[in-house]
Amino acid sequence: MTALAPHPHRAPEVRRAAPFGPNLFAAVMGTGIVATAGASMPGLRTAATVVWALDAVLLTVLVVAAVRTWTPATVRGQVADPVMAQFWGAPPMALMTVGTGTLLLGSDWIGLPAALAADWVLWTLGTLLGLVTSVLVPVRMIGSGELAFGGWLMPVVPPMVSAASGALLAQHLEGSARQTMVLGCYALFGISLFATLVVVPQIWHRLVRHGPGAATTVPTLWIVLGPLGQSITAAALLAGVPVLPGQVAFAVLHGTATWGFALLWLAFATVVTVRTARRGLPFALTWWSFVFPLGTLVTGSSALGARVGSPMFTVVADVLYGVLVLAWVVVGVRTVLHLSGRST
Repeated sequence: MTALAPHPHRAPEVRRAAPFGPNLFAAVMGTGIVATAGASMPGLRTAATVVWALDAVLLTVLVVAAVRTWTPATVRGQVADPVMAQFWGAPPMALMTVGTGTLLLGSDWIGLPAALAADWVLWTLGTLLGLVTSVLVPVRMIGSGELAFGGWLMPVVPPMVSAASGALLAQHLEGSARQTMVLGCYALFGISLFATLVVVPQIWHRLVRHGPGAATTVPTLWIVLGPLGQSITAAALLAGVPVLPGQVAFAVLHGTATWGFALLWLAFATVVTVRTARRGLPFALTWWSFVFPLGTLVTGSSALGARVGSPMFTVVADVLYGVLVLAWVVVGVRTVLHLSGRST
């Protein structure tokens, strides 16, 4: 083994990030999910719309910064890094999150036709980029010798976001176009679902054999909630665009079973995080893992509650939304301090 070869049991660590990396787009994801989750909360539409507008500005700033600072060499370096490479899943999800917010909330300000057009553009770009990350990043990990951590889910979650966001767009289509869109969304759903079923056991195996690893990677355990909550959301939203028999039954059965496991993982991740915090949990951009994944559980609970009419889901959604907003505020403030050099 050469000196440059990875150690077969090397635990991942969040290295000191480049001045500007794809992981910053996680802030757009987190801010966007606060807006979209709030869209269905009574009395919060105006506040959620303001958050969406903030998120749209943040996405614009980051895209401009990426265009100005990223070079082929920079991108190759980030892709070569086994940790940073995973976070290339963040830009496509950021695009689609803002697009969904535009359709759900921005239409109040810019009108439905403009909101639809913007969402179609952002969804298409995000879906294409997400399909690329779901293939190329896992291929890059073959033979790397790296131990799995929660970040390994980042590049394979975008197709599930595409499925959920696409379901909303499908509602505005008719005939064969609607059917094609729904079928495509179920295919995207399957891509992410089965990829998740491959990755999560590896994360669990690493936890059992080697422990949670570096403190800065512990927040990424919350990323497991992302594909879980988003799959509940996607299935429930797709059931609202009926083109196939059994869509509602699938949404309820898959959603309820997955929701139960998501709550189990939420409790598990909370316990591990609290234990780690007692020893020291330094701030890193991985703290955004506390926000977007939790937000998908909020949207999933809300969508499932609306589908079956059970207060069990809506009450949990309300409680978790309060936690989500608190997490967003804390992580957002810490991020600003971190980027300004005032965070320790």
